[in-house]
Amino acid sequence: MLQPPDLAAGTAALERGAWDEARSHLQASIAHRETPEALEQLGLAAWWLDDPTLTFDARERAFRLYREADNARGAARVALWLTWDCLAFRGDTAVAAGWLERARRLLTGDEHSAEYGWLLLRDGEVALFRGHNTTTATDCGVKAAALGRETGDRGLEFTGLALEGLARVSAGDVQAGMRCLDEATAAATAGEVKELHTVGVVCCWQIFACERVRDYDRAAQWCARVSEFSKRWRLRPLSAICRTQYAGVLIWRGEWAAAEQELETATHDFESARPPLVVQALARLGELRLRQGRWDDAERLFAAAGTNHLARLGLANLALERGAASDAVAQVDRFLTQTNDAEPTMRAGALELAVRAHVAAGDVAAATRARDELDRIAQRVKTKPLQASASAAKGWILARQGDTAGAANRFERALADYEASGAPFESARTRLDLADTLATLGQTQAAERETRAALAALESLGAEGEANRARERLAAWGKGSRKTGKGNLTDRQIEILKLVAQGLSNPDIAARLKLSDHTVKRHVANMLTKLGLSSRTAAAAYAAQEGLL
Repeated sequence: MLQPPDLAAGTAALERGAWDEARSHLQASIAHRETPEALEQLGLAAWWLDDPTLTFDARERAFRLYREADNARGAARVALWLTWDCLAFRGDTAVAAGWLERARRLLTGDEHSAEYGWLLLRDGEVALFRGHNTTTATDCGVKAAALGRETGDRGLEFTGLALEGLARVSAGDVQAGMRCLDEATAAATAGEVKELHTVGVVCCWQIFACERVRDYDRAAQWCARVSEFSKRWRLRPLSAICRTQYAGVLIWRGEWAAAEQELETATHDFESARPPLVVQALARLGELRLRQGRWDDAERLFAAAGTNHLARLGLANLALERGAASDAVAQVDRFLTQTNDAEPTMRAGALELAVRAHVAAGDVAAATRARDELDRIAQRVKTKPLQASASAAKGWILARQGDTAGAANRFERALADYEASGAPFESARTRLDLADTLATLGQTQAAERETRAALAALESLGAEGEANRARERLAAWGKGSRKTGKGNLTDRQIEILKLVAQGLSNPDIAARLKLSDHTVKRHVANMLTKLGLSSRTAAAAYAAQEGLL
């Protein structure tokens, strides 16, 4: 059947990414004669133009007309779109669930259609991102891809393959999962997939999977490919999501100014049309502020990001940086309890933080359990950043136990892997940990050399919090104040050092000793300066080494 001229022109404009032109032609077609096909395509044009009002209006009208025409597949297809719209534009999870179930009922008995394959993909997304069920998500991806091949729908085929890949990576089967994702993304960006929205989904899942296993080299390659594709086709929604993900890669690589620019642009785009998605950009920006030492800004951003998992871990990390080890332990342990063991790659970052927090709180047994799980994940995933994380975690535990030589060995391993991964911030922090252990071993010159290298890197990055710690340590060494034994400290500082080593926060110590928070904070700062230490964790290790516990 021939399409009316305006509808045909609108369809052609959609296929070449001319969204404004498509909207004009499709609205003209609808003004002449309202059809579900024209309304469905108008909804797609509006979606790419970030126009939620027109998107909902066009798609809801299309749904009603498809139902009136007794076209169950068409109505189900639009209902599946509305499922995503309710989440992305409004954050209405209950309404989204209603549209999903409406599509399911409409497709009952029609399980060999492409539309049913898209229903499977929505089910798989829900299983993975909300239920953290990697088995169900994998199964949905495999079945959807098979239906895509059966029906000749390549968009469905490769999106199903990408979902299978992401689910496998999340479950720890990284090699098989990445093979699926690489194939799907190559096909999508090379033009095999005609539906541009499916290209966006496949690309986002690829980059998300790379981040989960900290394969930042792979992520950077695909980010560049997706960015070029987005610009060529003027894909603003895809561009905003990819900006947020790409910012994570830039943060890791130390390109913080570029990361901030990407996040500011993404935040603006999300706030103007898709407010529920802005939390991703806010959490990323909070992570950057934390690394910069801008703690108050980080806390505000994490709070604004709500239950986003990066924000939750960010708040726990912030508590640890502020010396509230018990608060950090409570937050990270709660996160791990709520995170399914079936998603080990999601747990890795939390486990790393758990080791640090438990060491700072003096619970070596809990730290060791977290480190053992982290090590199992690192051995399974086999990316250098995760292997570095596991090595550093073991170093923190050994330092806490007084095995300074063993800790130095682990920190050296971690440093080598972080440097090979192109991670300047992690490398610099690990150098400071290594410097602590070298100084305790009496290798003062080597410790000073590592600290100076770390300081140069931190200053270049703009990580003022960590840079100040390095400067304080160098200043203390310059005055010759770092000595073994407790003679450099006052009796009150020794008393506070013991409590710090037990994991007490400044407010806890103040209450125990009947001092003000400000007084305790000053004593802790002076104590760390005298000993040439950069953190409370290092102070705890020093106390153990000197037999003060």
